[in-house]
Amino acid sequence: MVNQYEDERAQQLYCIIDKSRVMRLPFKGLSLMDYAINSTLAISNIALQKYDKAGLITFSDKLGAVLKADSKPNQLSAILNQLYKEEERPLEANYELLFFAARKLISGRSMILLFTNFESMYALERVLPSLRRINHVHLLVVVLFENTEVWEFAEQAPQTLEGIYQQTTAQKFLAEKRQMVQKLRQFGIQTIYTKPEELSIHTVNKYLELKSRGMI
Repeated sequence: MVNQYEDERAQQLYCIIDKSRVMRLPFKGLSLMDYAINSTLAISNIALQKYDKAGLITFSDKLGAVLKADSKPNQLSAILNQLYKEEERPLEANYELLFFAARKLISGRSMILLFTNFESMYALERVLPSLRRINHVHLLVVVLFENTEVWEFAEQAPQTLEGIYQQTTAQKFLAEKRQMVQKLRQFGIQTIYTKPEELSIHTVNKYLELKSRGMI
């Protein structure tokens, strides 16, 4: 009876890592993909401790690693081994491919943590239909990264006319990022907008929050 109860309450958590060129940006010696990998290991470990099942998918212009969600004792090691082989690719991410992968490879409603980044509102709007379709089937959480270097620059007092222009550009960039978050939430898509170095803690908190609310 106990084993049956644990199997029924176990939920599926998939970490999906975009490994296209937008994830190659460096912050404090690590790329965005490095931060995503570290966070995937942290959240997968927490999920397994909570008796949930952890899985992994990576993608860019084509699918990379695919590891079915499971709670077996060596699952974390299996995820680590898959991630060890992964590298960024200098191409655009194919979100149509991601949608079909989510539909074909993920059985049952699952929580999906999508680690990605968008350089402009246009880039987001281009893939938004695919994200909405994924969110219709699963509980999608899109993780976007705050560019801390741009934020620090935007906060400085400009000394020259060129500096004023550059600061205005930086402020517009940050405002557009916030608009992306609002756009996603407008369509009911959960979002994490975080500094790269704070990614793991915000990811874990979001997972625990959604779990406590009974959304997964």
